[in-house]
Amino acid sequence: MFERIWRASLAPLIAAAAAIIISSIALIISGNNPIDAFREMWKTIDSTQSVVIIVNVSVPYYISGVAAAIGFKMNLFNIGTNGQYLLAALIAGWAGAEVSLPPVLHVPFVIIVAITVGGSWALIAGILNVTRNVNVVVSTIMLNYIAIGISAFLLVEFFRDDSTGGLVANTKLMPESARLPSLNPIFELFGVNFPPNTEVFGFLPFAILLGVAYYVLLNRSLFGYELKLSGMNPAAALAAGVNPKRMVLITLFMSGAVAGMIGLPFLLSDPSFLKYGDAFPTMLGFTGLGLALLGRNNPIGIAAAAIVWATIERATQRLGPIGIPPEIGKILQGSFLLSAVIAYEVVRRRNDAAAVAAAAKATQDLADDSSYEPPENLSTGQGAGAPV
Repeated sequence: MFERIWRASLAPLIAAAAAIIISSIALIISGNNPIDAFREMWKTIDSTQSVVIIVNVSVPYYISGVAAAIGFKMNLFNIGTNGQYLLAALIAGWAGAEVSLPPVLHVPFVIIVAITVGGSWALIAGILNVTRNVNVVVSTIMLNYIAIGISAFLLVEFFRDDSTGGLVANTKLMPESARLPSLNPIFELFGVNFPPNTEVFGFLPFAILLGVAYYVLLNRSLFGYELKLSGMNPAAALAAGVNPKRMVLITLFMSGAVAGMIGLPFLLSDPSFLKYGDAFPTMLGFTGLGLALLGRNNPIGIAAAAIVWATIERATQRLGPIGIPPEIGKILQGSFLLSAVIAYEVVRRRNDAAAVAAAAKATQDLADDSSYEPPENLSTGQGAGAPV
């Protein structure tokens, strides 16, 4: 057990060490002391408020990583999660502000709208792939730009709230019935005290349930097996009675549906948003691609990667006022991602070589065992269990 934990932790530890070394070199070149920089970064995150902010930021990152991982499981690179979630957030935010429902129905309504829009937009790439053999990577990238353009047009021409009179285009603010309550009261039952204006977003349980559903569906079900088989060998899947084209459509719809949920923590929980507008976060989908790679398409790994990513962002926010370039955070994130990909591959090859060596040794030991006798007539194919 401990050996398995050590092997699983080896690559991330190597990647973290490499990222620290690379960022330290960058700090020295820029004329700054790495120790001072990392000490200031630690001070920034060493508070309850920072921990809450990191958790809140991690939730959309995590959802984005899961959306990308669903496609990766079938060797489909859904690069269009960014456009899918932006279009879904716009329409879900507009629809949520236009209807009047009780809270028990309003929140699910917004979620269903976002899931439907995101999945439907991703399905376009699937249809192009199975009917015209259009590469999924190319089509999803192109659909990103189309989604961004359509979102901007719809926001300005149809969904904009003109009552505010501001220069920034926004949809109407969603009513209280469409807002998820803060999770602060639950944590306060266990003695956790929060500073003023600090809330744990209510979308956190939905993200946890998403991770559980992802793991069970793709790793503990027949559907997950068929999905992975279709990605690894479509011909073998077809011979086994699985339609690989159908699986492409289902997988891309699922990936897009989860991508449609990326913006929901802001729409349903963040007091500074609760609407879609020009200030809405716009690059979360691309971040999820890297987090899926960092987490090895595992829900726990993706969650850890999302927390690390959000922690680095939060830790480097106060470097600028003390004269240290805050871009060091980008260097940390980029070097950590690149180092992790390399380290995972090195460790995988090392483990494969160790497994081959162990199998060869076991075979040699068996051959050297004088008490071992091979089955009779093995050379003629008439050993134990062979047809005569």
